[in-house]
Amino acid sequence: MSSVPVNGKAGPPPAPDKPKWTPQSIAVWAGVALVGAVAWGVIAIGRGEEISAAWLIFAALASYAIAYRFYARFIQYKVLMADPTRATPAERLNNGADYHPTDRRVLYGHHFAAIAGAGPLVGPVLAAQMGFMPGTIWIILGVIFAGAVQDMVVLFFSTRRNGRSLGQMAREEIGPVGGIAALIAVLSIMIILLAVLAMVVVNALAESPWGAFSLIMTIPIALFMGVYLRFVRPGKVMETSAIGVVLLLLSIVGGGWVAEHAVLSEVFLFSKNELTLGLIVYGFVASVLPVWLLLAPRDYLSTFMKVGVVVLLAVSILIAMPSLQLPRFTEFAFNGQGPVVAGPLFPFVFITIACGALSGFHALISSGTTPKLIEKETQVRMIGYGSMLTESFVAVMALITACIIDPGVYFAMNMPMNALGGSVESAAQTVSQLGFTVDAATLQQIATNIGESEIIARTGGAPTFALGAATIFSNVFGGQAMMAFWYHFAVMFEALFILTTVDAGTRVGRFMLQDTLGNVYKPMRDTSWRPGAWICSALIVGGWGYFLWAGVNDPLGGINQLFPLFGIANQLLAAIALAVCTTLIIKSGRAKYAWVTLVPLAWDAVVTLTASYQKVFSDDPKIGFFAQRSQFSEALANGEPGVGAVQGEEAMRQVVVNTTVQGTLSVLFALLVVIILADSVRVWIKALRAPEGTLPITEIPYERSKTWAPDGLIPSREEREYARQLESVGGSSEEKKE
Repeated sequence: MSSVPVNGKAGPPPAPDKPKWTPQSIAVWAGVALVGAVAWGVIAIGRGEEISAAWLIFAALASYAIAYRFYARFIQYKVLMADPTRATPAERLNNGADYHPTDRRVLYGHHFAAIAGAGPLVGPVLAAQMGFMPGTIWIILGVIFAGAVQDMVVLFFSTRRNGRSLGQMAREEIGPVGGIAALIAVLSIMIILLAVLAMVVVNALAESPWGAFSLIMTIPIALFMGVYLRFVRPGKVMETSAIGVVLLLLSIVGGGWVAEHAVLSEVFLFSKNELTLGLIVYGFVASVLPVWLLLAPRDYLSTFMKVGVVVLLAVSILIAMPSLQLPRFTEFAFNGQGPVVAGPLFPFVFITIACGALSGFHALISSGTTPKLIEKETQVRMIGYGSMLTESFVAVMALITACIIDPGVYFAMNMPMNALGGSVESAAQTVSQLGFTVDAATLQQIATNIGESEIIARTGGAPTFALGAATIFSNVFGGQAMMAFWYHFAVMFEALFILTTVDAGTRVGRFMLQDTLGNVYKPMRDTSWRPGAWICSALIVGGWGYFLWAGVNDPLGGINQLFPLFGIANQLLAAIALAVCTTLIIKSGRAKYAWVTLVPLAWDAVVTLTASYQKVFSDDPKIGFFAQRSQFSEALANGEPGVGAVQGEEAMRQVVVNTTVQGTLSVLFALLVVIILADSVRVWIKALRAPEGTLPITEIPYERSKTWAPDGLIPSREEREYARQLESVGGSSEEKKE
């Protein structure tokens, strides 16, 4: 790696590109590989007997460590050729609002908080109906070879293009046909994704004063942190974070007091529709405020909570050693008649578990706020690949929490109310018919233990995760008496997890819409232009607000209906992102490395287009949108009072409208992605035939950086030495920042 001149003087080189192998490092990595191999063997080979959830943790951590150390490093230096001497848009275009050089630790927190929303918590919980084995394999291997690769590569290429959005990069690099299709697809898919993310918040916080109060309090806490860090104690990241964490913990404790207060419990008791309207207002306000005031500090604050809880949960699992109650595979993996999400293992497990393995939504964050804030190109491995590995671990934790509770309780919580009959007695009977015995007294006792009136039909995955986490935590900390506290602690944790994605996603949607409209009216492309920001924010919020309202009031259970569409849309968005990345790798003259993104692209395209085909053309009403629409339309035409658990003309008409919209969107998304893939292949062939360097790319010309920052979370020995030597030539360093 070349040296970095500072103030006209040449400094020493940063940390070397190639690792220095020592007997100690060889022994360490051999040990990590051995642990991973043993864990995977126990998970895969055991037959019949229950296994400890701890083996899933060992398999995940060992696999992540090897992937980050070797595969991600290979991509950074060989495929992308990241350059630490190159100024990023945060440094060149710093305006204190959307472009702002951000400490890598704060940015890691912001990026992780923005990408880690409902998906890694909800998807694995819903997919657990198929057993723990399919989800475990897809979450771990999928993130290593697909999800983390996409996040890292998109972040790098967007950084090289002043933080251009994914849709705009597609338009500029693929061409007008594929580019326009990508812009339409990305924007429309984004709206669906945000609606489903927000719906999980609504389902988790409805009729829960404790959770609602704790979550609402995170907003003033984040505002205080933003002002404190910018004006009161600039640069004091750890100090500000410590204050924020203390206030956050106090808000959780205060939530329990509020829930018991006669007056305040009513003040913070919100219905689903009230929460929906509140989220719509919040999404608009959060997307137009300066990034330093709410978005970055809130995400950084929530990251302490997110990472801290996940680590605490992992440690608790290793202490309590709970056994997985669900089998490796259930019958629903093969017959496609799952009561939570219908459809067979292939392709539906791969679209049900999106975030945590591969998520197109992440590409929007990686080409939205993060490239406008990153200090150095070489930080893309930590922030892009590393954050996605962390999210994948969250997904593993979610899968474990779903699989360690009684299967009968699991299905009673995740099936829609209409299917369960509306009472604990009917719910117990319905679940028992599936082959998983549970009695009404057990369901009511669990609700009492966690301080809730009922637990049946708590769809959306979040309540199931909270119950599983509370079960694990209470086994280690406090026993049965602490179940209610731990349950509401986990609910607040999840809602905070998700809400940070909603506000960041809305902001990214605003950026994308401004980029798109900027092709027609140039001032719109300026993200700092307030009228443009307000108009585009209102349009984005209005779009996902409509689907949120429709989903919350869906007679068949909004999350059960919309999540398959969410998964398909999310993975199709990933196909667009991987197609753009493959195009850029080939056009930049590194076609020999195109397999890095081309292989996951091919797999993703097969999975998602197959799922789209089944959701559109299947004649099974449980799977096909249009088959379900026909079923309800015919019932209405024949004057029938209802279909199955859906009774009443109004409810039936609502199902017809919803399935019509969902089916139409499935067709639209699939067609747009096919157009994009076809146009991408055309560009690849053209690029491979053209002399190297003759095809134009939109990369911003090189400009030398005037600052320095470490690549990873903890500066290496070489980087610390480099920082000390930089001081001798008058450059800025990590030590000076602190």
